[in-house]
Amino acid sequence: MFYLKRLARLCAKTFILFAVSMSAMAEISIAVLDFELKDLTLAPRIPAEIERTASIKPLLEKELTRLGYQIVRIDAEAQKQADAGVGYLFDHSDAAAKLAAQFNADYILVGRLHKPSFLFAYMMGHLIRADDGKLIGDLIAEAKGPNKKLTVKTVESLAVMIDSALNKLH
Repeated sequence: MFYLKRLARLCAKTFILFAVSMSAMAEISIAVLDFELKDLTLAPRIPAEIERTASIKPLLEKELTRLGYQIVRIDAEAQKQADAGVGYLFDHSDAAAKLAAQFNADYILVGRLHKPSFLFAYMMGHLIRADDGKLIGDLIAEAKGPNKKLTVKTVESLAVMIDSALNKLH
């Protein structure tokens, strides 16, 4: 009987800690920008690759929501105005952080689909803290082939990397 009461208290404490950690996670907000395509192949920017690149943001937002994060929407026009050129926000954490702060996001993910070959591509993400512009994570997930199922799996891997980077901070 003593052990059952002790086990019940331990379970209750564990549940409370879990609930507190989940509520703290729900308060973390992330803005995900449209991914850029950097296609270095001999046939760059084919429609299928442009479509795949466009699919990354909504897939990633869905996965981050599933993990308990609040998604902050930044419209394409605001992203375009903050972006001084291709790759600018990816290379300038301070500018990306200002954009995130403008929309009250805690973090912002600036992404790129880097395609050096027809055989594979890299989903790259810079996770940046909005309040100080610090690069929290330089994340890379490899996608082998253009298959849609592989793209989904690669996005899931990227979301796990984002979650891991944020868990280290909170």
